[in-house]
Amino acid sequence: MDLPTNTTKARQRIISYIRKTPLEYSLGLSKLADGCDVYIKLESEQITGSFKARGAFNKILMIAERSPESKQKGVITASSGNHGLGCLAACKRAGIPLKVYCQEHVDTGKKKWMEDQGATVVQIGEDCVEAEEEARRVANDTGVEYISPYNDYDIIAGQGTISIEILEQLPEVDAILVSVGGGGLIGGIARYAKQVKPSIKIIGCSPEKSKVMHESVKAKKLIYEESFDTLSDGTAGAIEENAVTFELCRDYVDEWILVTEEQIGKAIVFMVKNHHKIVEGAAGVALGAYMFNPERFKGLKVVILSCGANISTATLQNLLKEYA
Repeated sequence: MDLPTNTTKARQRIISYIRKTPLEYSLGLSKLADGCDVYIKLESEQITGSFKARGAFNKILMIAERSPESKQKGVITASSGNHGLGCLAACKRAGIPLKVYCQEHVDTGKKKWMEDQGATVVQIGEDCVEAEEEARRVANDTGVEYISPYNDYDIIAGQGTISIEILEQLPEVDAILVSVGGGGLIGGIARYAKQVKPSIKIIGCSPEKSKVMHESVKAKKLIYEESFDTLSDGTAGAIEENAVTFELCRDYVDEWILVTEEQIGKAIVFMVKNHHKIVEGAAGVALGAYMFNPERFKGLKVVILSCGANISTATLQNLLKEYA
């Protein structure tokens, strides 16, 4: 699989449908480490409020081109919210019906948004991997195409288009911090960036309460580890067996940082107070990883990926009360 080439093709395919998001300099974050210049890649301002639109558009436009019958049969995906929203936007443009499987405790705001936009939402299981397994089973049984949120090279190539933009916007970048769930985002970014600029450092960031890929890379194989409730619901949960993202994370991610719930919350509030931006918990993971470990980045030009903005009003209000 020539992922860098496919990433370049993905960019050409989706460029008319997604935003080239801003790369914003952060004085507040830069001041935390000597000689450090920190920039925030605002995928939180992407359509649907998340980077997930990139992979979703790449995959669904490919399906629409090769399988015209999909406009009658539809497609099936599994999502804790953001991937479903991205698929829904792409399916509406392509005229393809969408059914989304998600775990029982999915964010109610994201679920309502998907349903309001016309998706059929099915809730099943306590963990996202249970929803993925059921969605894949139903797709196989019914002959409908299944779209994985991360375990798919076309999805990964779409997410990797972010690294094309970063390298255009800041060619001298030394390190990129990325939140990690199933690994599709960091896998796509790392594989392309390392091809173009081998010296670049890719830092994987995970919440302490849900760190399956972090522990899997340590174990040198995909493992199961229980996940607990976290502000970073977009990265939470188990990973599908034999996920192609494992080898990408093992081979191309240089370092890993774990963050606490308090650090995630404080990072979210930092963005509100200092950049007047709303970001979700998954974005707070990468931001918090830098904020509470700035000494690791002295003298470097750093990009932190703010991966999404889909946080509930109630959660944001609670964080502002606690940390503002």
